[in-house]
Amino acid sequence: MDFEQLYKMQKELDEKIEKKHGLEEERLIERKVLALLVEIGELANETRCFKFWSVKPPSDREVILEEYVDGLHFLLSIGHELYIEKLPEMKARKIDKSLTDLFLNVYQKTAKFSEYLSVQAYIDLFNDYVTLGSALGFSEEDIISAYMAKNEVNHARQNQGY
Repeated sequence: MDFEQLYKMQKELDEKIEKKHGLEEERLIERKVLALLVEIGELANETRCFKFWSVKPPSDREVILEEYVDGLHFLLSIGHELYIEKLPEMKARKIDKSLTDLFLNVYQKTAKFSEYLSVQAYIDLFNDYVTLGSALGFSEEDIISAYMAKNEVNHARQNQGY
C-alpha cells in the first residue's frame, strides 16, 4: 500500500498541533508510541476478537475502520519523528493467524520499535499494522478514504480548541 499522500497530510496535522501547543522543540516519540498502543487497544476492543466470554458481536465495520485509522494517524506521525523522508510501500503479509494473534504481533512490534527506535523496526511494525487492516477486511481505498475523513475531523478539532 502506498501511504505517501497520507504521510504528507499527517505531517501538516502534526506541524499544526506542535505549533499550536508550543511543542516544536520537544521529543514526542514516546508519547506517540503510547498513543499508538492505546489506539491499538481501542481497535481490539471494538473487534471483540479476544472476548471469548461474551456473545456480543463486534462493533459496526465503520466504527472498527475509524479506530484503525486513529492508530494509522499515530503510526504515520511516528515516521515523521524518525525523519523518514519517503515511506516505502507497505505490504500486508500472508494472513495465517487469528485476529488475536495479529493484535499481539502488532503490540510486540510496537514494543520492539519502542526499544530500538530504528527505521527497520518501524517498517516491520507498519507492515504488521497493514496486515492487521487486511485481516479486518479493509481495502487500501477504505483506509485512505477513512483516513482523509478523520484527518479533516482532527484539523477541525484543532481549530475548535480540542
